[in-house]
Amino acid sequence: MKTAIQGFVSAGVLCLVCTEQASSADLPDVVAGQRLEPATELVFTEGPAYHADGSVYFTDIANNRIMRLAPGAEMADTFLRPSGRANGLVFDAHGHLIVCEGNEKGGLGGRRITRIDAVSKKRTVIVDRYKGGRFNSPNDLCIDNGGRIYFTDPYYGPDRDGLQQSAEAVYRVNPDGSDLTRVLGPDRIARPNGIAISADNRTLFVVDNQPLKPVRKVFSFELDSDGLPSGKQNEIHDFGAGRGGDGMCIDSDDNIYVAAGADRPYTNQTTDNKAGVYVFSKKGQFLGLIPVAEDMITNCCFGGPDLKTLYVTAGKTVWKIQNRVPGRVLWPSAQTQ
Repeated sequence: MKTAIQGFVSAGVLCLVCTEQASSADLPDVVAGQRLEPATELVFTEGPAYHADGSVYFTDIANNRIMRLAPGAEMADTFLRPSGRANGLVFDAHGHLIVCEGNEKGGLGGRRITRIDAVSKKRTVIVDRYKGGRFNSPNDLCIDNGGRIYFTDPYYGPDRDGLQQSAEAVYRVNPDGSDLTRVLGPDRIARPNGIAISADNRTLFVVDNQPLKPVRKVFSFELDSDGLPSGKQNEIHDFGAGRGGDGMCIDSDDNIYVAAGADRPYTNQTTDNKAGVYVFSKKGQFLGLIPVAEDMITNCCFGGPDLKTLYVTAGKTVWKIQNRVPGRVLWPSAQTQ
């Protein structure tokens, strides 16, 4: 696995990135602060998903839009705005874009799971409520071989007055919106974020990232023949006091790639974990880190004709790196030489 990663697209605005912070001892005497801190956030990229035509779709939560980077393009164009505060994206086996519409980075989100036709942009609501209450802020999702959608529903915003669910949980729903089931609740997970499923559909991987408790772990859950978690959960990794995991993706060998870490301080967490993509085997062996020189690292997906290009969203940028092992996606299939 290579360790050099290339940033190749900005989300349409000019931002400055500082990858090394000067210590207070290096600053001019006229400066009173200890270090430079961000004053605002112009772009927040998330949820990359690869299309068969070579495009990479991703979300910009802060600006309430889904972006599309066309093949060969240097800049991304807006595919859909408003997006319902779209976060995680994935293409299903039919080439439809399945979307987690959240409710953070400004609110006014859809708080639901939707299906979008990539050509007509027609949007269909798959599910928007559990037991009568609206979801918190659907975050990330994956799809099993039967088309069932597993999705996480945390909430990271400061204002919790409008929440209608008693838990931050993991759900599963059929593609037609039927048989909605809460598969993981607060007895097994604190604040679920990234999610992926193994090729045989017998293992569900979930990032648990609750900075206030704190819990910053990656778990695997064995699934029974009905696709429901059974038995004891297995801890893949504990990120400790540093920034934990966000989104994740999986390759054809069931290695998992977790976007995590931070190189500048954030509330309630340290800089112990370098910003990048952390790679683990299915059994939890740490295989290495792909460093990314930008905060904050949010998500990743596989693409390219052979599905050996790893795309990573971080801050204002979508990054890419070549991989030796192809990714696992339902659509499109990898083209072999």
